[in-house]
Amino acid sequence: MHLYNLTLQPPTATSQAIVGNFSGAREQEIIISHGTRLELLRADKNTGKLSTVIASDVFGQIRSLASFRLTGGTKDYAIVGSDSGRIIILDYDPKTSSFVKLHEETFGKSGARRIVPGQYLATDPKGRSVMISAMEKSKLVYILNRDTAANLTISSPLEAHKPSAIIHHIVGVDVGFENPMYAALEVDYAESDQDPTGEAFKNAEKMLTYYELDLGLNHVVRKWSEPTDPRANLLVQVPGGQLASSDRFDGPSGVLICCEDHIIYRHMDAPQHRVSIPRRKHPLEDPKRGCLIVAAVMHKMKGAFFFLLQSEDGDLFKVTIEHEDEEVKALKIKYFDTVPVATSLCILKTGFLFVVSEFGNHYFYQFQHLGDADDEPEFSSTSYPSFGMAEPFVPLPHVHFRPRTLLNLALADEMESLDPILDAKVLNLLPNSDAPQIFAACGRGARSSMRILRHGLDVEESVSSELPGIPNAVWTTKKREDDPYDSYIILSFVNGTLVLSIGETIEEVQDTGFLSSAPTLAVQQIGADALLQVHPHGIRHVLVDRRVNEWRAPQGKTIVCATTNKRQVVVALSSAELVYFELDLDGQLNEYQDRKAMGSTVLALSVGEVPEGRQRTPYLAVGCEDQTVRIISLDPESTLETISLQALTAPPSSICIADMLDASINKAQPTMFVNIGLQNGVLLRTVLDPINGQLTDTRTRFLGTRPIKLIRVLIQKNPAILALSSRSWLNYTHHNLMHFTPLIFENLDYAWSFSAELSPEGLIGIAGSVLRIFQVPKLGMKLKQDSIPLSYTPRKFITHPSNNYFYLVEGDHRVTGEIAAKKKLDEMRAQGKKIDEEVINLPSDQFGRIKAPSGTWASGIRIIDPVEAKTVAWYPLDGNEAAFSLAIVPFSARNNELHLVVGTAADTTVSPRTCSSGFLRTYKFNEDGTGLELIHKTEIDDVPLALLAFQGRLVAGVGKALRIYDIGKKKMLRKVENKSFSTAIVTLATQGSRILVGDMQESIAFAVYKAPENRLLVFADDSQPRWITAATMVDYNTVACGDRFGNVFVNRLDPKVSDQVDDDPTGAGILHEKGQFMGAPHKTRMLSHFHIGDIITSIQKVSMVAGGREILLYTCLNGTVGILVPFVSKEDVDFISTLEQHMRTEQNSLVGRDHLSWRGYYVPVKAVVDGDLCEGFARLPGAKQSAIAGELDRTIGEVLKKLEQLRVTTSGF
Repeated sequence: MHLYNLTLQPPTATSQAIVGNFSGAREQEIIISHGTRLELLRADKNTGKLSTVIASDVFGQIRSLASFRLTGGTKDYAIVGSDSGRIIILDYDPKTSSFVKLHEETFGKSGARRIVPGQYLATDPKGRSVMISAMEKSKLVYILNRDTAANLTISSPLEAHKPSAIIHHIVGVDVGFENPMYAALEVDYAESDQDPTGEAFKNAEKMLTYYELDLGLNHVVRKWSEPTDPRANLLVQVPGGQLASSDRFDGPSGVLICCEDHIIYRHMDAPQHRVSIPRRKHPLEDPKRGCLIVAAVMHKMKGAFFFLLQSEDGDLFKVTIEHEDEEVKALKIKYFDTVPVATSLCILKTGFLFVVSEFGNHYFYQFQHLGDADDEPEFSSTSYPSFGMAEPFVPLPHVHFRPRTLLNLALADEMESLDPILDAKVLNLLPNSDAPQIFAACGRGARSSMRILRHGLDVEESVSSELPGIPNAVWTTKKREDDPYDSYIILSFVNGTLVLSIGETIEEVQDTGFLSSAPTLAVQQIGADALLQVHPHGIRHVLVDRRVNEWRAPQGKTIVCATTNKRQVVVALSSAELVYFELDLDGQLNEYQDRKAMGSTVLALSVGEVPEGRQRTPYLAVGCEDQTVRIISLDPESTLETISLQALTAPPSSICIADMLDASINKAQPTMFVNIGLQNGVLLRTVLDPINGQLTDTRTRFLGTRPIKLIRVLIQKNPAILALSSRSWLNYTHHNLMHFTPLIFENLDYAWSFSAELSPEGLIGIAGSVLRIFQVPKLGMKLKQDSIPLSYTPRKFITHPSNNYFYLVEGDHRVTGEIAAKKKLDEMRAQGKKIDEEVINLPSDQFGRIKAPSGTWASGIRIIDPVEAKTVAWYPLDGNEAAFSLAIVPFSARNNELHLVVGTAADTTVSPRTCSSGFLRTYKFNEDGTGLELIHKTEIDDVPLALLAFQGRLVAGVGKALRIYDIGKKKMLRKVENKSFSTAIVTLATQGSRILVGDMQESIAFAVYKAPENRLLVFADDSQPRWITAATMVDYNTVACGDRFGNVFVNRLDPKVSDQVDDDPTGAGILHEKGQFMGAPHKTRMLSHFHIGDIITSIQKVSMVAGGREILLYTCLNGTVGILVPFVSKEDVDFISTLEQHMRTEQNSLVGRDHLSWRGYYVPVKAVVDGDLCEGFARLPGAKQSAIAGELDRTIGEVLKKLEQLRVTTSGF
């Protein structure tokens, strides 16, 4: 079995973001790292919207990012630390819109190891050097400079190692133009290692160490080292150094040390300042709980600077330092605003704050105020003796603030992120949808959501209005060529035409020169200032002074179809003749003397737009009833001669010629495509050779069940094509590559471009008798997300077999449940304590929930209607119970009536996993499944992490035991168990009497239930331990699994063994067989293995396309959605794997990681081809494409066609 791995939705979790002028222009961009992918974002300073400029896979793990600029330069570079054992310097090249690797210096082994640098990066603020550090021991410093040709140079590494030191954080110290200096937080563990009593461990000190790079002597020295707070976790650079122009200092230099509950200002030979981190005034807040800073950003303005620090609750604090030259007078902190907890904060000079959320969507805020004028209390180090450092190891008294809604920030944009996906199902539930949707349970805590993912582009509708009848077509037109916006909307009905003018309002107009008593076939603004209308009996040419020139169709004949552009008009008559008109230089429309007889009824015509600086376009495409498309010349030398012909499989319904840029075919200029829509709903896309008019490289795609209409439109100033069938599709260019995506919108009968002041980039369409004006805001989007809010982190969900509802269990650790919190508040009120109602009622999705001690849980069961996208019912659990698993079981003891069984546990601790008691709660469905009624609750001895219906009973993984339960009157009755599992059972799957059990650390085991002897026996397992996270049965003997290290693999049991077990009626044979390697008597064989680089949380076998083949679709923790496609033939395997080998040599990883070793991180890659790498073929330079295609004995078009076919026929993307 060979598989093809393809990512449909790249990871959206972001580990770090940096800001800088990477393109060298006068605007700042943001580079964000998605772990295995780099993305460059640009913010529009007028609208505040973020757009992706470029995103590229790096085929490696990015561990750290930093930006730097050489002294006096105007351009920023990005430095990347990764698991490749190399330091990489990247430059963004705006001409080719790609990242270019400037330097790649190897210093160690690959892989994320403890002592190989790459985990931390710090740059000198003046851009003279960079330090790259490991978690332990190793630190290297590289000197950055420029050579005579002004190119960036990098030196050999200088070592700053300290043996047996654990490094918590590093940062560059701002010392102006003196020798560059770096600060590090280090702990020496040499003594703790030697001391068996543990005293040395308790007394180990955390040191703040300064390293100086002596540029004259070219080496690094440890300049200064002092003990600091043992709970310090983060360093922030403070501005310093003198300005060259004056004696004024930029700042006092030094660092801010963020510790638990405190912030300390520290610098060599200077007094320390310490302030307490303010806490929320909340009645339920635990006063013993410490508070850490998790993210920080420093922003310099003219003559001033400030810091924004974020606590682990999401509260932002503004920290300022009062200083005179290099002497610090006071360190001040005040509450600023509350935003989601971030991994990185970025401030842009245009007044925006980018919050890269740790989980869930990322937010882009605009500063409204800098927090100076509000009445928030400000806490200063001067209000404590010796600036808060009188007793350095005694905590300062707590200070408090009242949280409130946003005041200093306003939300400008939101970037959708699926991370983390905890469970997902693929189902086709939404009405009149022909492709399945992905339902994903995402998020963490109070910001969790259930997302409905549909393949397609999101559409924003601005106008929807009823029309007097049902039109069959719509057009918009300008009055003059140079008008910025459209002036008229023309609607064609069966018996007439309606013209509407676009102004303040849209109203009907009469005196336009258009014929209103007949339907319209085509409308065109022609020449500089004239309009043209084609109707069945002729052509009206309306001049600017309202004079009308009319050409009438010959007696007894009518016009059946027409095509126009700015200078040419072609009409087809009912007698199967073509009449050709061209605009002369005086603006007159002249008929060409001959008419071309086609010999078969003409069904569709198309001419392309007139190229810049030309008189005409040389080709006309004609589709006839005899199932052919002919390309006809409009060149003066050979007017109306047939150049080439293509046979079709069905009569054409529409044709459209468009010049669109597709970099995979031609990187320099747009390619001329002929799109042919057939009456059976199939679209053909062929390339028209501009030199000889031949049709080449045909691709087909099934769009829907209705005949296709094709319309040429403009999307973001570029030509695009709307294809209307039973779904509406848009074919457009994004990031120089061609995309073909459905619109998630009502089915349109006809559409056209629409441009007005309020909607300059819009489209206008008709659906039945409704006129709709809409636009497509985000191009390049593959999956549209609709979300349903949840209360706590979702754990698992399940679908009801008959009513389409979802039953979802959610739970959060260290959070007080709703019922328990209400009880506590009521007790406080009874005691007469004053309670701040405003603070209690702040929305928890913005402010989170109050943290509680370990072992406290908040949990509940939710019923969701996915079609209406709403919660139907919510059942909170009390008694500190948390739900972990659920199953819908038809118990045969109750006539196969469906019951919901939820596995819960009370007082659970996560590590080590213990609970006071576990429970199986059994519910009956009420009111068609919209309500639940608790029948009984069975106590068990461990946490039930997996439940499954099995032969009219329940099979449960309770801790390390596999058990089968049946339903009783008062509780569930245990029938049989098997206790041979080593850690904990996390997944269950079944077919027949076979149960596949996934153990948390010991891979998949095959168990069988033998009813005659009531035995549950394990007969086969894996030969290597695997930390299973998700598994699904591919067939009776095969299982596909994901593990905790980001691998996906497929295991198969020998069919002979399988038959032997099935034929043994009592299981006595298995019982007496000798186990192998301390395990089961038989072992499974690994068929395929692949490293995805993201932890799989769900995997299932589905078909994504109507009539398409079955594939494995997986979702991952970081928001990745991908598929594994089985190859059908041996020749496909050979072709694609040879292409992959060529791509490995041609396309080097951006972080310098070897592709083969990345995809075989823990186990060598086996029988899986990396589709993401192969898809990169489209972006290669033309010469490389030709060379690879030549090696494969194919043309470039054939290679691209094969890759597209693999993607489209299996996923529909």
